[in-house]
Amino acid sequence: MSTTTTGPALRAALDADVDRLLSAEPDVREDLPDSVHQMRVATRRLRSVLRSYRKVLRRSETDELRDELRWLAGLLGEARDAEVRAERFTALADERTGAQRRAGRQLAKAERTRYTTAHRTVVDELDGERYARLRERLDRLRNRPPLRRKRARKDAAKHFSGVLRDDFRRVRRLVRDEPEVEESERTEHMHDIRKAAKRLRYSADAAAPVLGGPAEELSSRAKKLQSVLGDHRDAVEAMDTIRARAVTAATRGTDTTGYEGLYEAESDAARKSLEQYPAAATFLRHKYGN
Repeated sequence: MSTTTTGPALRAALDADVDRLLSAEPDVREDLPDSVHQMRVATRRLRSVLRSYRKVLRRSETDELRDELRWLAGLLGEARDAEVRAERFTALADERTGAQRRAGRQLAKAERTRYTTAHRTVVDELDGERYARLRERLDRLRNRPPLRRKRARKDAAKHFSGVLRDDFRRVRRLVRDEPEVEESERTEHMHDIRKAAKRLRYSADAAAPVLGGPAEELSSRAKKLQSVLGDHRDAVEAMDTIRARAVTAATRGTDTTGYEGLYEAESDAARKSLEQYPAAATFLRHKYGN
């Protein structure tokens, strides 16, 4: 475990996250494989760390930055979500024959078109004034982070442990509430658990250089929970897309049996993802820290 103060430790974490975000930009411009995903993750990671460690930072300066990071993540998300669906529908089509294969290929083609349009929008915005201002803010964050001096001088291990404890409890509370949630609201509640697990993962990653193994283990477990619920979310969103396409086909008098088969496949995938959820959440049965 490191013996340092909170300010330098948090500054190092922020510097790494800013570097991760800006390093992904050239690849996004060139539309390299997985580049949009990497930049989106870096953007969300930085925004999450700013939120988890907000007590060490002057919020008057970080709140606006977090809003701008949300904007950037939203832009990237349009492209990334289309990319994910195109991959899913291509895989589904390759596994099937007849009407289901044709439906899968049509869905994949539509999502690739959507990705192309969304990616073009992303690049246009990267060339715009709003992103230029965001880059300036990121440079300031890296070079002159708005630290609250008194809290920045406190022991990093103690402060980082407190942040992880708060983020851990947030995930645990949502998981404990899940059995009582109405069925109509369950999908969104599972998504909330996923987002909370992701926040815990990122705050643990930031704390790992200070806290070592325990933070690394917590990050790994939170990542597993996030991944399981992420698979569930991807399947649910694919189901929504298939349903919408089937409705359009029905209004045109077109056969919808191919879409119905794909919908059932994604429904099965969503169910199988949720079957892994209890095991992925078992680490929350225990307390974190003291």
